[in-house]
Amino acid sequence: MLLAIDVGNTNTVIGVFEGDQMRHSWRIKSDARNTADELALAFRGLLGTTAVSGIAACSTVPAVLRELRTMLDRYYADVPTVLVEPGVRTGVGVLMDNPKEVGTDRICNAAAAHHLVDGPCVVVDFGTSTNFDCVNARGDFVGGALAPGIEISLDALAARAAQLRKVELVTPRSPIGKNTVEALQSGILYGFAGQVDGMVRRLTAVLAPDNPSSVHVIATGGLAALVIDHSETVTRYEPELTLLGLRLIFERNV
Repeated sequence: MLLAIDVGNTNTVIGVFEGDQMRHSWRIKSDARNTADELALAFRGLLGTTAVSGIAACSTVPAVLRELRTMLDRYYADVPTVLVEPGVRTGVGVLMDNPKEVGTDRICNAAAAHHLVDGPCVVVDFGTSTNFDCVNARGDFVGGALAPGIEISLDALAARAAQLRKVELVTPRSPIGKNTVEALQSGILYGFAGQVDGMVRRLTAVLAPDNPSSVHVIATGGLAALVIDHSETVTRYEPELTLLGLRLIFERNV
């Protein structure tokens, strides 16, 4: 069994693969204060008696990456391990001004997206930030865009406006809200769906100027399910895209 670990700013997503099939997955909160021993306790509690024969991991949180590296050395020293970082073979060319500053989760997403569609694509990752990752027909990561995420935007609005508050993110009765809660729900859900569609149209026009409609648009991330039903441009939903990318990169390196 391959253990795949994606540590994000808000959540850590964990998956177990048997061959190319995912058997189990979990989502827990990320905490930069967790020690290596606490991480080991959490993972062992989730895995139970599952025997791990390989580990692939990436992290966008430097403090957690340090403790994760210590945990792997201490508790899984005899297990083949791949931490996605500069120098690891990913199969993804990074055509950026400074390739080292690109988040490893974005590289994993690019690897998985190209594996799935074998053509130009835009990955929309709904997390702490909303990432728009552009992959060309050869599978190179060519750049993208970053925007504040859904929860960050809602938190900021509730904190800065005296009469507004956090609300449950569900579809309101109508885009025209009849009360404060519905107005907030409409603005968040339809507003972010409109942002996605607008950004995707601009990005695909540059990525494939001769045929923008040939570009696949893949949504992923913990908050994707809230928005994709209201988007006109998302063509595919892959909730575990980063974990798939981790599996592919592990197979390239072990």
